Amino acid sequence: MTKLSVNINKIATLRNSRGGDNPNVLKAALACERFGAQGITVHPRPDERHITYNDVYVLKEHISTEFNIEGNCREKKFIDLVLANKPAQVTLVPDALGQITSNHGWDTIKNVGYLKEMVALFKEAEIRVSIFVDPDPKMVEAAKETGTDRVELYTESYAVEYKKGQPQEALHPYLEAALVAKECGIELNAGHDLDLENLSFFAENIPGLLEVSIGHALISDALYLGLEETIRRYRQALTFR
Repeated sequence: MTKLSVNINKIATLRNSRGGDNPNVLKAALACERFGAQGITVHPRPDERHITYNDVYVLKEHISTEFNIEGNCREKKFIDLVLANKPAQVTLVPDALGQITSNHGWDTIKNVGYLKEMVALFKEAEIRVSIFVDPDPKMVEAAKETGTDRVELYTESYAVEYKKGQPQEALHPYLEAALVAKECGIELNAGHDLDLENLSFFAENIPGLLEVSIGHALISDALYLGLEETIRRYRQALTFR
């Protein structure tokens, strides 16, 4: 079964927009776990516009499911934060400074040497490593040379094409990438713009999909459905596996 990791960045964005501690990020994370989330994901950025570095320490101390910290390993503060908290998984994302949201994966061919160093650093600390990549078989194949445990497929283009009513076309590059990952012995995650409309089709047809990380859509759905019902529906969308 594919696990659901809930990205709680948007909870922190709402809190920070007013100041103070409402909504409380830890309380929200614990509620997600209680309602069935199998992991909690955060993506701290240097400006701390949503998840703060302190949030990461608090969450690590209290949550009981798998903790996934995403971010740009070119930032020393990010490296130090991950090594200090030792989450179950670190996901390496090539964000630019000030970027609103992740919009591309690593070029694992051009950056293979650098990524190999970063993967070794985190694995030495007994942290599972996932590299954020576009659905390009060449990028997945090159990721093998880094020693990474997993790749996370960037699914925005899938979501866009699916919404146009072209599910098979949307799925095709991801299926190819997934098959290459399997051949290379790399485990598979996915995330970005997956939602209740497109999730089931993706997960049902991508072999070896271990985890999806979902934040914006899930938190948005919770405004209408409630957090408990929303998580139940996302888990249900993954239960056929």
